Amino acid sequence: MLDINDYNQILDVIPHQPPFRFVNELLYVDEHSARGTYYFGKDEYFYSGHFPENPITPSVILTETMAQAGALPLGIVNVALENPEQDFSLIKPIFTNVELKFMKPVYPETKVTVEAEKIYFRLKRMKTKVTLFDNEHEICSSGIICSTILTNKDIAI
Repeated sequence: MLDINDYNQILDVIPHQPPFRFVNELLYVDEHSARGTYYFGKDEYFYSGHFPENPITPSVILTETMAQAGALPLGIVNVALENPEQDFSLIKPIFTNVELKFMKPVYPETKVTVEAEKIYFRLKRMKTKVTLFDNEHEICSSGIICSTILTNKDIAI
């Protein structure tokens, strides 16, 4: 059984691992909103090939960061509230639609904060408003992420 007040347990449920894990810390999560962070170090694997003379974080990585540090923890909590006995050992998040605007680049050595707000959650499907802020709390990206959170009951083994 998942303790939704234990943010480390929620992090442990997220299936993504390095080098494709883009959440370091959950600052807050409940059934309505979530806030998490990730630090983009200068040695991230993608910087060597993404504008090597002036590296910036690829938008697809920022999208994944908003999903992992915001939308996914929010979805996990909502699934756990719907079914407290849920086994999260085989969780499979599927992102079904993404509508984001990118307003400002994210450079190496930036700690970003993701804020997510639930728009709706039904039948393990979630629509989430997400915003990504940089070190100066300026908005770098915002928009909508839609997802389905599949669990062990949904996955044929």
